[in-house]
Amino acid sequence: MDITSLDFQQARIKQVLFKSRLRSVLYGVREADEALFSVQQNPFGQWLRTVAAPQYGGRPELRELERTLQRMLDTGRELVAQYRRGQIEEARAGLERIDAFAAQMEDLLQKLETRVGY
Repeated sequence: MDITSLDFQQARIKQVLFKSRLRSVLYGVREADEALFSVQQNPFGQWLRTVAAPQYGGRPELRELERTLQRMLDTGRELVAQYRRGQIEEARAGLERIDAFAAQMEDLLQKLETRVGY
């Protein structure tokens, strides 16, 4: 079964979910747990593994999405560590880096979506 445009929309929502959760941690609304930074437990990572990879695993955009997701999660972990060390403003300013990764991922999703005909 091919991936639909709805599947791509769900991927975008999952990406926003991570950013929202990370922002909540850096603004003291919730506690961070290691699952937040795990590719296996990240909703976007799960989408890549269970929805996109079975159909398009050989595409370069998918491999780049995986690498960019890992870098985004690693950066998020670093920002939370900064926050915990009391470098709150620096950690919050680092959200710009997360947004840059998210923009890269959006570009890759659009390229993949275009290549598969949605």
